Amino acid sequence: MLEKILVVEDFDVINSGIKIALDELNIKQVDFISYCDEALLKIKKANLDGKPYQLVISDLSFKNDGTPQELNSGDELIEKIREEFPDLKIIVFSVEDKSYRIQNLYKNLKIQGYVWKSRNGLKELKNAIKIVSSSDQFYISPDLNVAIHPKKTIEITDFDIFIIDALSKGLVQEAISKNLKEKGMSPSSISAIEKRLKILKEHFNANNPAHLVAIAKDFGLI
Repeated sequence: MLEKILVVEDFDVINSGIKIALDELNIKQVDFISYCDEALLKIKKANLDGKPYQLVISDLSFKNDGTPQELNSGDELIEKIREEFPDLKIIVFSVEDKSYRIQNLYKNLKIQGYVWKSRNGLKELKNAIKIVSSSDQFYISPDLNVAIHPKKTIEITDFDIFIIDALSKGLVQEAISKNLKEKGMSPSSISAIEKRLKILKEHFNANNPAHLVAIAKDFGLI
């Protein structure tokens, strides 16, 4: 079992619950930090002292209380950790359930676990720590398993990128249809555009076209 853990979380009530859960696992040392900048410094110092952390548990969203910070989210913190401490184990504990964001953390930032802050969150967090401490198996909350193991996948085509890029430029579907016809791209009907946008929004868990554009930009598609 892991002996030294750093928790990065800015809500005291959440920290209290995490502390109780980790006490039940008999973790020898658990430190709590509310700011991402301080968390990174603490990780660096522990490493320099020859007493490195074995696991970081971090939220993704942190409230802006006016304190100047270079790292404003758990995503940014994890990216920095991966640059400097690629072998440090990381579990995300967050209310975020968007699949594209979880996939980025899993595939690109190589986190070891993702626990959803839900009714069973603390129980799942304990399970995640047990699994991460004893194996290389990735842990994800059962309710979010589809985020990294989707039931079906779709291929992003030039047609998809064209219509998303057009949306990002403020074009309505009628104008997109006209542009497709001018470029000789098929399908080009408004109904085909509507159908494909519906599929893309479902695939990326986007709430609306603007959200779809934002997600596509995050993935570097446009």
